[in-house]
Amino acid sequence: MRIATWNINSVRLRQDMVKRFMAEHQPDVLCLQETKTPDELFPRDAFLSLGYKHQHIHGMKGYNGVAILSRIPLTNLSIERWAGKDDCRHIYATLPDKTELHCLYVPAGGDIPDVALNEKFAHKLTLLDELSGWWKNKSAHETRKILVGDLNIAPLEHDVWSHKQLLDVVSHTPIEVEKLGHLQKSNGWYDAVRHFVPADQKLYSWWSYRAGDWAASNRGRRLDHIWCSKPLISSLKSTKILREARGWEPKPSDHVPVIVDFA
Repeated sequence: MRIATWNINSVRLRQDMVKRFMAEHQPDVLCLQETKTPDELFPRDAFLSLGYKHQHIHGMKGYNGVAILSRIPLTNLSIERWAGKDDCRHIYATLPDKTELHCLYVPAGGDIPDVALNEKFAHKLTLLDELSGWWKNKSAHETRKILVGDLNIAPLEHDVWSHKQLLDVVSHTPIEVEKLGHLQKSNGWYDAVRHFVPADQKLYSWWSYRAGDWAASNRGRRLDHIWCSKPLISSLKSTKILREARGWEPKPSDHVPVIVDFA
């Protein structure tokens, strides 16, 4: 089974890129974040034609939004809301083998890493705390679960282009890394991508639009993740981060697809 995640930064604007990815890489399930589209305007038919007839959509106009597009049946379609906001960040469903698949979009957190000065950063940390508590109380670590999405945190030293220069930059601050660590421990989540790529190797899934030449400067961050629970670790087969998609024309997302294959 091939699971993929991609912050598409507007699914209507980039639906042709999604279709290209589906055709070229054949994910069984593709999870999207930042779809920026209310449910009634989501381009369902564009993906139905490629075989993705099982769709779980939760979106809003202009911001956020998550979607699960699947070639295999989905049951128990669910939506969760966090930090007192109905801002379309978390959906999940059950796959045919009873694995619970979560698609999550964590807030970016603004530019100032101070909860007193930046409400967006406070919202991000609150959401992470609530998620950690929810999973800790929800079920045992031994159940089959996969969590994918734009978590907007690059936790490891080599998940960013410069650990020292980004320590006070939102997405790599110590408090965010700590909160993400709590979330990971809350359900015994395992980093499926780093299973194949050692922690001492640079690995990115996002390159800023602000860079004049993103490929040459290569100042990236690994913000997009695929985690699995303990029972699925032995099923991990391979991973790929589709770096070339950052250069797809005419208007690429600043994120690229992340893929993990499970036996």
